[in-house]
Amino acid sequence: MKHSSGKVHHVSTAGQGQTIAAFLREQIEGASWSQVQKMVRMRHVMIHGNICTDVARRLKEGEVVKILAVAAVAPPQANDVRIVHLDDQVVVVDKPTGVTTTRHTEELSWSPRRRQVQPTLDEMVPETVKQFVSHNGGGKKPRRAPPVRAVHRIDRETSGLVVFARTVPAERILAEQFRAHTTHRRYLAICVGRVGAGTIQTHLVRDRGDGRRGSSTVQEGKYAVTHVKPVEHFGDAYTLVECQLETGRTHQIRIHMAETGHPVCGERVYSAPRGVQAFDDSGAGRVLLHATELGFVHPVSGETLRFSSPLPADMQAVLHSLGSAFGSVGGTHAQTPASQRADQGRRDAVEKPARAMPKASRSPPPHRRRESKGSAKPGGRRRRE
Repeated sequence: MKHSSGKVHHVSTAGQGQTIAAFLREQIEGASWSQVQKMVRMRHVMIHGNICTDVARRLKEGEVVKILAVAAVAPPQANDVRIVHLDDQVVVVDKPTGVTTTRHTEELSWSPRRRQVQPTLDEMVPETVKQFVSHNGGGKKPRRAPPVRAVHRIDRETSGLVVFARTVPAERILAEQFRAHTTHRRYLAICVGRVGAGTIQTHLVRDRGDGRRGSSTVQEGKYAVTHVKPVEHFGDAYTLVECQLETGRTHQIRIHMAETGHPVCGERVYSAPRGVQAFDDSGAGRVLLHATELGFVHPVSGETLRFSSPLPADMQAVLHSLGSAFGSVGGTHAQTPASQRADQGRRDAVEKPARAMPKASRSPPPHRRRESKGSAKPGGRRRRE
């Protein structure tokens, strides 16, 4: 079998609907079925930037298949997910990069064995809860791990805070908060170029004309608002950016930053507008986007809750590298607000590994609040950010 490392193959109309194994066998000269199947299962194949280990995965026109010379690292497991808060109604977790929040529609019919190859966050959290309760409840591991209920999503490569409901009523109330955009969501991203403060307002559509999501030039699509504030500049080459969502549309931050000429480092789908130079040589191994703050109103107690998550090690390493290469404006990285929050988050994690509330009343009080800080215009459905 002859193939060069890093070889990229584009899926044409002829390849649409083929399994990844069949597609690779056609593309790679002299490849046998066993060779291409082993290549996929050993994590040497990426589809549109995501590792694929399912030899039966069917391709879509326009997807990009890349063969890796070195196998990608294994996906996160249940013990890689950190519980930030747990009570009988909700669980807040710190999601590692490399795992999707929930199954895509076409994956819902997969067999349990096939799902185990690449578990999703909502499938791992029940086991994480069992481990957490066992560790903090005298060592007795619960026999049963009830499923959790997703009320919002973040992308596979995005790390950070995600909340799941543990009961049907909690799911309904939390989902309504996300639909009404009354939750608090703040992200940190490392972006190309020198980013200034401002608010980005566009209407996002599924197909901007090239098969990808983007902003519409007319008043159609879903209204999307992102508030952007630079935290730290690295010369004119890169910026650590704070993004607060007023709405939560699919890939909203990634699209908005790319369309303003400052794509998130590691971005492979959305690029800067034609004619705008945005070179990314940061060495990012993934889209450098982190959900650093999450706030909502508890579905039973009515208490306004807010949680924070420190920057993960890979983003801190990139910031350190950029600081060494370009210097920083506005103080060293260690003195930035983002880093201070990260340090505090680490101290909080040591002092209080997770916040566990007393069991709340099953009957919600009549004065339950439906809004929290950062409330905004209603509308829209739960989406990935």
